[in-house]
Amino acid sequence: MKIYGVTGWKNAGKTGLMERLVTEITGRGLSVSTVKHAHHSFDVDQPGRDSYRHRAAGAGEVLLVSGTRIALMQELRGAPEPPLADLLTRLSPVDLVLIEGYKRDRHPKIEAWRASAGNPLIAPDDPTIRAVAADRPGDLAHLDRPVMDLNDTAAIADFILRETGL
Repeated sequence: MKIYGVTGWKNAGKTGLMERLVTEITGRGLSVSTVKHAHHSFDVDQPGRDSYRHRAAGAGEVLLVSGTRIALMQELRGAPEPPLADLLTRLSPVDLVLIEGYKRDRHPKIEAWRASAGNPLIAPDDPTIRAVAADRPGDLAHLDRPVMDLNDTAAIADFILRETGL
């Protein structure tokens, strides 16, 4: 499995880019899975549902299965967050795993950047960022790596697929 990241600060356009990349790359016949890092607590379950009640009762893992979907919820219960490398081993094999977030991990990434968000670029200090996808690419002509239009999904997908050898 090849991996490639999309990173950037909040409101940079990461999730929209991820969504478009999955559509573009799967449309080219490749299989794609995603990993999304959240810096806050989240819940994919609903209070009162059976699976929620199982977790609330103390289950370490709850596997929820239907004819259309499988969801495995694991409670850390104070244990440290597993490293990305460990999490990747839990995925079924695919051609490409796109990773949203994980700024500090050492896999190759594209930084999503919007001038209007007012955040500094991460790329100048991070060699794992191989390119920047920006809403105003002309503002970043000084960078020492490729800069693409944030909305040119096909060009960004081409870049990722070249980089990964897919």
